[in-house]
Amino acid sequence: MTKEALWWTAPAEADNGRTIMVTGRKDVDKFRQNPRFNIRVEIIWKYQGDSSGMPDQNNAEMMDRVTSLLEDTFSKDPVAVLTGIFTGDDERDWIFYTLSTHIFGKKLNEALASLPLLPLEISAENDPGWEQYEEMKQAEIQLD
Repeated sequence: MTKEALWWTAPAEADNGRTIMVTGRKDVDKFRQNPRFNIRVEIIWKYQGDSSGMPDQNNAEMMDRVTSLLEDTFSKDPVAVLTGIFTGDDERDWIFYTLSTHIFGKKLNEALASLPLLPLEISAENDPGWEQYEEMKQAEIQLD
């Protein structure tokens, strides 16, 4: 993850009791203060995990590569900000806030163009108050 960004990581629990590692970004105020960043985009990669629901080494390495490519792309053209990463229970979720799903999709395709086709599911919803971000931050608060 980028040096400029401040991140925290904390365990959370899925409904089935499995551990999910939540990594959240702290330095998002400039994006939150811009009312145009009101669309929450979720990219989901479902995988067959180990008995605890965590990815195997190959998947973990590819997921790290995807994360780096996404960060590089969106740091050069900040039309979206990566705010959270959830890993566990056979799923990796990257959470972004963006100002346009059209531009986001274009940049996502640019970022991942060098990779083979990945089993990604993408959804978007309006979240002008960043309520989902605030909910994610509860995992950080539990660390204190």
